[in-house]
Amino acid sequence: MIKVENLNHSFFVGKKNQEKEIRVLKNVSLQINKGEIATVVGRSGSGKSTLLNIISGYLSATSGNIALNEHDVTNYTEKKWAQFRLEHLGFIFQSFQLIPSITTFENVELPLTLKGVAPKKREKIVQEMLEQVGLQEHANHYPNELSGGQQQRVSIARALITNPSIILADEPTGSLDSETEREILELIRKLNKEKGITFFIITHDDYVAAISDKTYELHDGVLKEGSVFHATK
Repeated sequence: MIKVENLNHSFFVGKKNQEKEIRVLKNVSLQINKGEIATVVGRSGSGKSTLLNIISGYLSATSGNIALNEHDVTNYTEKKWAQFRLEHLGFIFQSFQLIPSITTFENVELPLTLKGVAPKKREKIVQEMLEQVGLQEHANHYPNELSGGQQQRVSIARALITNPSIILADEPTGSLDSETEREILELIRKLNKEKGITFFIITHDDYVAAISDKTYELHDGVLKEGSVFHATK
């Protein structure tokens, strides 16, 4: 489902011919199977976000190979990546990244609009998805009228609306209080079990890692597989 082999990423600082190489990822390899929840934990600056951005095609690796859903995406162009993301991937962000000027319904509907789904069909799909995440009564509310937990539910609904096989999550509970975090993690686990979606989550929070089937630790760009963390909250 997600296979990364010998992934390296560097950037260079300094003047031309006197540049210094800063290695962010160092021979990273991992394999995540269909239907697994996998987390990558590590301190700020460990390379977690860089790894997620490379796997999602928003950043190019210096070297290495990436396969998603048995597609070798290593050398995809931005056009091919854009289409692949629309067909196969969903995204959940710490900052929610909802469009403030449109309603809950319209935020969730947006990926379907981009795919060209007919309006009546879109309406039915969005209504069903809002029921699944418990937001049917908030369909006409704007993001600033929702709590942080509700906004993240909108983000999750939007990520799921195209029925992706993989969801990539960047600190999905980082902006939430402990009680709301538990609710969101329970929702993620429920959706994972019911729909068989593969989740790839980066986090610094052991409580998030505790719901996962597989946990990796990233330290100074070096990745190792570890045991599942135990919640401490």
